[in-house]
Amino acid sequence: MKISRRNIPSTAALMCLDAVAQHGSATAAAQVLALTQSAVSRQLKSLEQQLRVTLVEKDGRGLRLTAVGQRYAHSVHSILSDLNEATLTARDTPQAHTLELAILPGFGMHWLAPRLSDFAAKHPEITLNLATRFAPFDFRAARFDAAIHFGREDWTSAQHMALMAETVVPVCAPDVVDSDLLSPTELLRHPLLHLDTRSKGWMRWFQARGVNDTLPTGMVFDQFSTMAQAAIHGAGIALLPDFVAEPHLKSGQLKLAASGTSQSIGAYFLVWPPERNDFAPLDAFRTWLAAQTSPE
Repeated sequence: MKISRRNIPSTAALMCLDAVAQHGSATAAAQVLALTQSAVSRQLKSLEQQLRVTLVEKDGRGLRLTAVGQRYAHSVHSILSDLNEATLTARDTPQAHTLELAILPGFGMHWLAPRLSDFAAKHPEITLNLATRFAPFDFRAARFDAAIHFGREDWTSAQHMALMAETVVPVCAPDVVDSDLLSPTELLRHPLLHLDTRSKGWMRWFQARGVNDTLPTGMVFDQFSTMAQAAIHGAGIALLPDFVAEPHLKSGQLKLAASGTSQSIGAYFLVWPPERNDFAPLDAFRTWLAAQTSPE
């Protein structure tokens, strides 16, 4: 059957009819619905005019439903109950408790992933889905609620929450260099491993130490994790974020090749579209991230 707008009364009017049917008077219905008695009466009159039938009649100080009103009210109660149940079900769907997050691979693997068990323990009601994205995208054309961004506060049409700056350290396999720590000029005698999105990373590190020599060529990688594995296997010296290098330094797979850390060219941010600002799972994740990245 085709649904016609002319045949669908307002929900407010139907709620008033249902309340009168359940409680027997406009006064009682008004108390249940938090309305005035006159407001309930107006809704009932409007409903009767739309249906062109008499639904209720005065019965002393109360109201009683006509035969047509009884049949109609019975159907209305069933429909309102189904609608109430459908609304509760919709609110409780997995999508309502799912956060879709785009992550950068290095940050996601080495910093975020080791901490996710804590988020899961604190928010068992939220399912966090993660997928890798290397560059900013249009949230309007994507399924993501938020993303991890590296650089500056320059993601178009998005809100930003600063997480932390990126600190990089030079590391290599233990058998690549003989001495404990090399000077910057000694580093230039070894192959340097580069990340394609941080093409000037080594140049900035050397310039911060007063060295402006031409850098040796070396392998170029698109992910920190791959570059770290290459360094572990002796391919050269890598400039890695401290959170990427730390577990390999602790395990002895890598060692510091030289003293001195430096700030990278940007910082990490959580970004999200303004229309998701009040999305409960995102709000919970923002609060948790803020606690994880705040100075102790």
